[in-house]
Amino acid sequence: MQDYDVVLKLLLRGSAKLLLTDLAGTTIARWLNVELPELVNRTVDLLGETDDGTLIQIDLQSGHDKTMALRMAEYALAIYRLFGKFPRQVVLYVGEPPLKMDDTLAGPDLQFRYRLIDVRDLDGERLRESPEMGDNVVALLTRLRDQKDTVDEILGNLSNLDTDAREFYLRALLTVAGLRGLEEIVEEEARKMPLLNDILENRVLGREFKRGELSLLRRQIEERFGPIPQWAEDRLVERSAAELEELGLRVLKAKTIEELFA
Repeated sequence: MQDYDVVLKLLLRGSAKLLLTDLAGTTIARWLNVELPELVNRTVDLLGETDDGTLIQIDLQSGHDKTMALRMAEYALAIYRLFGKFPRQVVLYVGEPPLKMDDTLAGPDLQFRYRLIDVRDLDGERLRESPEMGDNVVALLTRLRDQKDTVDEILGNLSNLDTDAREFYLRALLTVAGLRGLEEIVEEEARKMPLLNDILENRVLGREFKRGELSLLRRQIEERFGPIPQWAEDRLVERSAAELEELGLRVLKAKTIEELFA
């Protein structure tokens, strides 16, 4: 499972408010869950709507896709067929290699373009100083003067959260750090803090890794379907870590919570 993909979607739909504003250029009033059955890739990463009805599509990319412009054009047409209007489209590149993808598809009497943003070009200090943990975590992907100082500052902010939020954001930070090869630094610095070291030993990296998977998956399900009914919670806790990972793959494609557990 592309953990970074899941984590960044949760952050964008949750507490990465400055990042979302930088990408969308406006405020998202609501998130839409749609399927585009005529396409090979049936679901967009994120599709939101503003109060004035403008559609904003945000996709995440960690590798280079030579067909990205074509994919985005196909998304634009499919969304137009569904809603009767074109979306504003943004692709956020979070990979380590230099960005080389095209943002334009051109032909005789045709020119299509979407907005392509390298996360490293965003204002990392602004995200780092944000009061929102989601922005702080994503700041690690930008060009910062001192990555270790940033890690220490984020971990310090984490220590002030309640237990569940602390676990979620530490897991998110470890996942995002993997995109820059910084997992060892995050783990090393976290182990210096008793509250975070306990999570590393017992929940994220230790035998109770399943609890970390559960925490992440619960957030995914709640974002997609709303509050989790007791029958679904009972089924969740019975699943192994591998089964939870499989559910994580299906949650973005399932139309209902019943279909997810079918």
